[in-house]
Amino acid sequence: MKEILREIGMIARALDSISNLEFKEYELTKGQYLYLVRIYENPGIIQEKVAEMIKVDRTTASRAIKKLESNGFIEKKEDEHNKKIKKLFPTEKGKNIYPFIKREHAHSNEVALKGFSQKEEEDIYNLLQRMRRNIEKDWEFVKKGNERKY
Repeated sequence: MKEILREIGMIARALDSISNLEFKEYELTKGQYLYLVRIYENPGIIQEKVAEMIKVDRTTASRAIKKLESNGFIEKKEDEHNKKIKKLFPTEKGKNIYPFIKREHAHSNEVALKGFSQKEEEDIYNLLQRMRRNIEKDWEFVKKGNERKY
């Protein structure tokens, strides 16, 4: 069997390392840009939804979100109907860096897909979505405290 997940992991880690280096001057590290993008694209989102979108646990999301807030990229606002709910919004600083993050993403995407036909790009995208949906089932299962059977 081909080591598909190993290849995906190497790609993800390489891109993450590149991004961490390129975003360092903006004080965005350790994948925090992922959170900022999700918050920018979904203003008013709650922390639990961000964690779910990125596929991390609440503690990991909480640390990243606190760091983004302390660095002035996002702000938390109370929900007008339920004061316990904190909604997340990008600040001006966060909004200003978003175009740079998007350009970096577009460039990385272009580099990764260099030499692929439009059909191959669509096939890769569709296959990866199918893989993600398969894995999401296990992620949800394990997240609820269950153990997978190998």
